[in-house]
Amino acid sequence: MKKFLFPLLAFLALNGVAGTLPDQPAKKQRFKVMTYNIHHCNPPSAGDKIDVEAIAKVINAEKPDFVALQEVDVNTERSGKGKNQAQQLAALTGMKFYFSKAIDHQGGDYGVAVLTRFPIVDSAKFALPIRPELKEEDRTIAAVTVKLPNNRKLIFASTHLGLKEPNRIHQAETIMKHFGGTELPMILGGDFNATPDSPVIAYFDKYFTRSCTDCKPTIPVEVPKKTIDFIMHKQGSKLKSGNTRVIDEQYASDHLPVTAEFTLD
Repeated sequence: MKKFLFPLLAFLALNGVAGTLPDQPAKKQRFKVMTYNIHHCNPPSAGDKIDVEAIAKVINAEKPDFVALQEVDVNTERSGKGKNQAQQLAALTGMKFYFSKAIDHQGGDYGVAVLTRFPIVDSAKFALPIRPELKEEDRTIAAVTVKLPNNRKLIFASTHLGLKEPNRIHQAETIMKHFGGTELPMILGGDFNATPDSPVIAYFDKYFTRSCTDCKPTIPVEVPKKTIDFIMHKQGSKLKSGNTRVIDEQYASDHLPVTAEFTLD
């Protein structure tokens, strides 16, 4: 029998058959996402104290794979010259980071950031517009493309929308202008400064699926009354979300963090 086996293997190798297998479907990827407005790591009950470790403790307790951060200081007087809060939190949580500046503040930068446990293969930051007649603080979005363990790529982004609804709508439209055409799965987390029944959330609902439709309030931290912090994923992909939780952590920030679990087929 062996004298027939070796010639057969040689024939298959020469014809590009030996050693090939049918394409294997990528394994289902599971991961956890958090969004957290960190109030520049200043616990509201602690005066002017900056407590980066308190925010890191909240993150480490939940063990997310992605974190969308808002109200992040970099090199400001109030939080410490030479201190990059996104970088500090990345070091304390063992994650990678990407920061996007929204405004100048006290000699430094103030904006949003993302943390992730996965390799970052691309990144982007975009200014979100303010209508000329409705002046307020400038806003931004930070986005990274990561490579998951199953070799799939995914976009994860953090944002913090404006205080005035017409500005929020304009900012949402800008986000869709930049990311609406992507074929990659995308997750967006942030402080939207808007409740579930607002026009801007209704706009996002046309393109994204929120991780919960009956989300619990996230602000204020004591007896919370308003739901304005959300995690959502772009429609048209194989992303699925569930088990959304609002974490009852009342010291570290003036917002409660939100987590959600995801699968990507």
